[in-house]
Order: sequence, then C-alpha cells, then structure tokens
Amino acid sequence: MTTPTPSNANKAPEPKKSSSKTGIIIGILSVIVIVQSIKIYLDYQEKVEVKEELATTVEDLASTMQRLNDVSAELDLKITEIAKLGGDITELEKAKAEVMAELKRSNTRNSKAIKELKDRLEGYEELLKLKDDEIDKLKSVNKELYSENRTLKTKQNVLNDSLNRVTKNKDELATKVAIASQLKAENIAMVSVNGKGKEKESPFRKKQLEKIKVEFTIAENKVAPIEGKKILIRVIDENGQPIFDTTKGSGTFMLEGREEFYTAAQEILFDNTQQQLAFVYDKGSEYTAGTYKVEIYTDGYLMGTTQFVVR
Repeated sequence: MTTPTPSNANKAPEPKKSSSKTGIIIGILSVIVIVQSIKIYLDYQEKVEVKEELATTVEDLASTMQRLNDVSAELDLKITEIAKLGGDITELEKAKAEVMAELKRSNTRNSKAIKELKDRLEGYEELLKLKDDEIDKLKSVNKELYSENRTLKTKQNVLNDSLNRVTKNKDELATKVAIASQLKAENIAMVSVNGKGKEKESPFRKKQLEKIKVEFTIAENKVAPIEGKKILIRVIDENGQPIFDTTKGSGTFMLEGREEFYTAAQEILFDNTQQQLAFVYDKGSEYTAGTYKVEIYTDGYLMGTTQFVVR
C-alpha cells in the first residue's frame, strides 16, 4: 500500500487566493469608477457654472450697453439744451466722445471689463445729474436776463418814442420856422417904360411896349435872418413859357425839384428894413397880345405874383 504524496494535500487552498485577488481587482475598479463618476459630475457642474456665468455675463453686457446707449442719447439732449442756454458744453462733449468710443468697441467683454464699464457709466450718469442742476440754474439766469432785457427794451422803446416825438416836433418846428421866415413881396407894381422914361400902367399896347418895370417892397419878417438873398422874377406868357435871354441876365434855378428859367435876378443883403426893389427888363422884341404873369422868387419859393395885359 502506497502512501499519498504531500503535493496533493497542498492543492486545496488555491481557490481562496484567487478569490482574494478578484476582490482586490473589483475594489480597485470600484474606486476607479467612483473617482471617474465624481470627475464626470464635477466636470458637468463646472460646465453648468461656466454656462450660467457666461449667460449672466452676456445679459449683464447687454444691459450695460443699453444703459450706454441711453446715456449717449441723454448726453445729446443735454448738449443741445445747455448750448441753447449759453452754457459750457466742453465736459459733455468729452463724455459723449468717450461713450461713442465704447459703443464702437467689440461687444465681447469679460466680467472685469464690464465692471469697469459700469463704473464709468455711473460717472456719466452722475455727470448728467449735475448738468440737470446746471440747466435749472441756466434757465433761472436766462429768465432773469430775459426779464431785464424786456424791461430795458420797454424803456428803450419809450425812450425811442420820446426821441421820435422830439425829432418830429423839432422837424415840425423847423418847418414852421422855415415857412415863417419866408420873405413876402408887397405893394407889387407893374408898369411899362418907353425910351423917354415915361411910365404907363397895364394894359399895354404891344407896339408901344419897350421895357417892363416891376417894383415891390420886401415885407418885414422878424423871424427871417439877415443874410444875402438872390431875388428872381419870371415873366410867363399865356402858354406858360417863361421869357428869358441869357445874354441879358436870365438863367436857371431849381423849383420844386425841376430846373426852370428865370427872366432877371438881383443879389441883395436882406436886412429886414422893408427894402424896395425894382426890376427893369428889356425884351428886345415885340410882345404878343395876351395876359402875362410875373412871379417873384427867392430860395426856390414864391414871394409874390402879379400880371399885366398886352393888347
């Protein structure tokens, strides 16, 4: 009878070792799975947080850009209003330029850049509030100035009216004085003078009429100044044409804006002593029958008139 070998007795514990290794492997795998699951969860959570943060940033940026546009529009209104009121718009124009530069930039900004933009926006909005106070002050000043200007304008109008009245009264007085100072011819006498010096009153026979003689007195006028005067006579025929001969002292003068001929003239010094003047005129040719008018002038106005008849 043979005795069993020890090798057969040692084979029994082998399943126990294999089971232990399997448990270790399973445990390691379980840890790996758990770690991987945790990593996947954490990655997911991070993506969710990043996505939420990105969405918040985009929304925040959109809101900030809208505020920036509102500030830009408000700056335009303030610039226009303050300019009309005569205020200084330098600061507002500078802020407007900065806002426009921000609006033209890319809309992609991180949270830090958005915060900085918000801080500047708060500064712009504070500036707008300060300008509201400035506008109120400017309106008040302009209202006071308008009231003062209106008062001054009213006073100026009253003064102008007074000056106009004074000027009008002065002109009227000057006109009255000028009219009052006009000289008048009185006691006008009209005769013919023949070669022997014999005088005859109108009517005249044309064949006997050689020279005409006009005599008159300058009436007293206390308003008229003592000064040199040029006294003119005009002899006018029935057709309204003046009789003149430049070789015998006739000439022209201005009458109511027109240049007219006069028949004869004398230069005198008017001294307000009721001076008597006489004009003798030799026509040099025969008068036609008719009624003639004699007008006496000085300084462009009529001093007196008479007439004579030739048969």
